[in-house]
Amino acid sequence: MVAPIVRLAGRIGTGMMDEDGSIATHVAVPAASAGVRRLPARADPRRGELEANKLRKRLRRQVGEAIAAYDLIERNDRVMVCVSGGKDSYGLLDILLTLKDRAPFPFEVVAVNLDQKQPGFPAEVLPSYFAKRGIPYRIVEQDTYSVVKRVIPEGGTLCSLCSRLRRGALYRVATEIGATRIALGHHRDDVLATFFLNLFFGGKLKTMPPKLVSDDGRHVVIRPLAFVRERDLARYASLQGFPIIPCNLCGSQQHLQRRQVGEMLREWERKHPGRIESIYNALAKVVPSHLMDRALFDFGAVRATGRIDPDGDLAFDADPLLDRALDAVERPGGELPVAPLSLDPD
Repeated sequence: MVAPIVRLAGRIGTGMMDEDGSIATHVAVPAASAGVRRLPARADPRRGELEANKLRKRLRRQVGEAIAAYDLIERNDRVMVCVSGGKDSYGLLDILLTLKDRAPFPFEVVAVNLDQKQPGFPAEVLPSYFAKRGIPYRIVEQDTYSVVKRVIPEGGTLCSLCSRLRRGALYRVATEIGATRIALGHHRDDVLATFFLNLFFGGKLKTMPPKLVSDDGRHVVIRPLAFVRERDLARYASLQGFPIIPCNLCGSQQHLQRRQVGEMLREWERKHPGRIESIYNALAKVVPSHLMDRALFDFGAVRATGRIDPDGDLAFDADPLLDRALDAVERPGGELPVAPLSLDPD
């Protein structure tokens, strides 16, 4: 099934789309809807459309590459896109609809929103948006908000329990509608932040993978935005005029440490060009023999073979590739030379 997906990515990468790159006429949802924050539009419509087309092509290419690299979507899949009303899930839905219309094989996209009965949640916004765009959808009403408020003490973080309850509800719906894939809107920044949170506080080299079986073993969860930067999704949401629903209606705030890690990554991106790309590329270039996990590498079986091993230990010599990268950074005005993300193990 890889070949058709690779062709899909090729089509995306070469821009084989409508001349203006559009997928559907945007349907405006009244900005007066309670709790809806409409992102500001560009002053010059022509400039905005030009930027939107360039951004569409890049996002389509990146999502297509992720699909091809990890076999995220296959023939006749029914993809359940979890839409919260935030910029990431809107962007994911929009891009997947584009791919569906131009893919070399058929697959379905169904939008699902979980109405958790948070006070002030504008319940009319998403059904109106889906219906006017002609998107198959399902709204699931489940009062998880009251459960969380009852269980979590005042001032406590609501996100963990809320997430577990939401996950259970979405798994149930995926089974009911016969979804073969559950698509989530986590992007590259989420992948990196989760990696550092696990490294700093969890004692693990672990992050959000592009594809994994759900914890109940019954579903395949995919993250087609794994190659996409958050700032590009924010720009795309602004240019498309998505009717954004605030994510803090419940009054809960993001974990302090997650917020600090996000700030750390943004500062690195400003002060050290190339560092973020290098870290992200490293997630797909793991060398188990050069780490310490005995479950991944059989250290007991290591024996001298008398053959040259390019991955063998350098003893007292430094790694020449690493040294060259460090030299480039330490030169005045130097930047880290980073190759594009490659999934080739060689």
